[in-house]
Amino acid sequence: MSVKAIVGANWGDEGKGKITDVLAQDADIVVRYQGGANAGHTIINHYGRFALHLLPSGVFSENITNVIGNGVAFHIPSFVKELAAIEAQGVPAPKILVSDRVQLLMPYHILQDSYEEARLAGKAFGSTKSGIAPFYSDKYAKIGIQAAELFDEEALREKVENICTIKNALFVHLYHQEPLKADEIMQTLAEYREAIAPYLADTGAFLAEALRAGKTVLVEGQLGSLKDPDQGIYPMVTSSHTTAAFAAVGAAFPPYELKDIVTVTKAYSSSVGAGEFVSEILDETEAEELRKRGGDKGEYGATTGRPRRVGWFDAVATRYGCRVQGSTEVALTVLDALGYLDEIPVCTGYELDGKVIDYFPVTPLLKRCKPVLTVLPGWKQDIRGITRYEELPENCRKYVEFIEKEIGVPITMVSNGPGREELIHRKK
Repeated sequence: MSVKAIVGANWGDEGKGKITDVLAQDADIVVRYQGGANAGHTIINHYGRFALHLLPSGVFSENITNVIGNGVAFHIPSFVKELAAIEAQGVPAPKILVSDRVQLLMPYHILQDSYEEARLAGKAFGSTKSGIAPFYSDKYAKIGIQAAELFDEEALREKVENICTIKNALFVHLYHQEPLKADEIMQTLAEYREAIAPYLADTGAFLAEALRAGKTVLVEGQLGSLKDPDQGIYPMVTSSHTTAAFAAVGAAFPPYELKDIVTVTKAYSSSVGAGEFVSEILDETEAEELRKRGGDKGEYGATTGRPRRVGWFDAVATRYGCRVQGSTEVALTVLDALGYLDEIPVCTGYELDGKVIDYFPVTPLLKRCKPVLTVLPGWKQDIRGITRYEELPENCRKYVEFIEKEIGVPITMVSNGPGREELIHRKK
């Protein structure tokens, strides 16, 4: 078998958790390959409602092996807490393997993130203060701590002392905060070693063997195309690569194994945090009405609880997002939220300096863009509970088909509610 990726087309929060949860029913392995506990996947199933942050979305199925790949920013306390929380809700202990090459997100990364956001004040990046940017900075500066390094105390001590030297130059002299202490970090790492040792494995070798044996592998991404540091709205992006292409690196499998890329997009737009968002609804009353109706409990971040910015469906951004993902099919989510509208605008172009463009430009140009809207008739009906595409109201089907034509990728799934069973399948 080959690998299927589930990724986001936009700014994140597209409903990837539910789609992964559904498709995981036919999978043997589910892998998280990038990002950390800074964003969440909301999943509703027969066990209850869950907001996963680090755990792969396959943890609710006993037949699935869940893998945390080497590309993840791995915060061990969050992992331990999340695992205990799902088991407390009656979920059987899942099968989990953690890459022995994964790097550890440390308490000082979270401190540094918070200190830096405070220093930037009004010019901050809207970080979740989860330590993600300092973590990846350290990883690529080669002062990160790999899980495998926990088992060589002497070498680890030398590395920690070097980390303290570098970090304290920042913490004391730039941020005017207390210095880090090597002894305290070593004690923390000893606790981490004990907590994580039972899960560590050579997950690259495990996946290679699984693929040779014909197993089905799902890889799930965090956030979406427009938050990628290379392809997104830089600098208002995350610090890990959010594209399907990175899965081969972050999960450690050959890139030719990735055959199917399911890209998830909402039937409208939403975004947490700062950054360019051309189709945003600027009227707060209008925005709040959509925000309240969106998602399964409104448009509020699964990790942060922050109100999401909302806007009309952006065909320009989504077409671009699908292109950089290499989408083979699209899942359209939260269509049911739009049933209250008489008319539904769709952003089909951008006005840039008096000219209409149909492509997604770089950030400096994006700042000058205004939405060009095409207005479609609403369907004025609650569509939850409908299980066949043909039974959707005509204007609802026309809306889906209009979006499909605009983005140029087949919409094979339409989600019309938060539950696992509230999903309509369409043929490619």
